[in-house]
Amino acid sequence: MSINEIQDNIIEEFEQFDDWMDKYALLIDLGNSLEPIEDKDKTPQNIIEGCQSRVWLNAEYNDGIITYQGESDAILVKGIVSLLIQVMSNHTPDEILNTELYFIDKIGLKEHLSPTRSNGLVAMVKQMKMYALAFKSKGN
Repeated sequence: MSINEIQDNIIEEFEQFDDWMDKYALLIDLGNSLEPIEDKDKTPQNIIEGCQSRVWLNAEYNDGIITYQGESDAILVKGIVSLLIQVMSNHTPDEILNTELYFIDKIGLKEHLSPTRSNGLVAMVKQMKMYALAFKSKGN
C-alpha cells in the first residue's frame, strides 16, 4: 500500500468522529496498540529533541525498506508516534523523502495540539526523514 493510500485510510478513520474527544480516544487506542520499543533502543541518541515528553525513534534498513519503531512516555504522543510509523514504515527512502504528510492537517491534528506537542510532531517527522536521507546516502 502506498503512503498516500495509508494517509487516506487514516483520514477516513478520523472522519468517522465529529468530536475531538473521540479522536483523542482513537489516538490513545493507537498508542496502546503500538509495539513497545526494545530497552536497548531507548538510548539518548534515539530520543527526539524538541518533544515535551520523551519520544524514542529507531529505524532499520533492510532490502531497500525502512522500518521504524518508536515509543513515548506520554499516551497521546504514543498515538501520534503510532500514526507516523503506520504511514512511513515499510517504504523506501525515496518514497519517504518525497511524501507530503497531508493527513496531519486533514484530520486536524496540528490545530488540536499544544504548541509544544506540535513542535514535537515536526521534530518526529524531521527525524524520520533524516533516517531516510541517511539510508539513501549509504545506498545499502
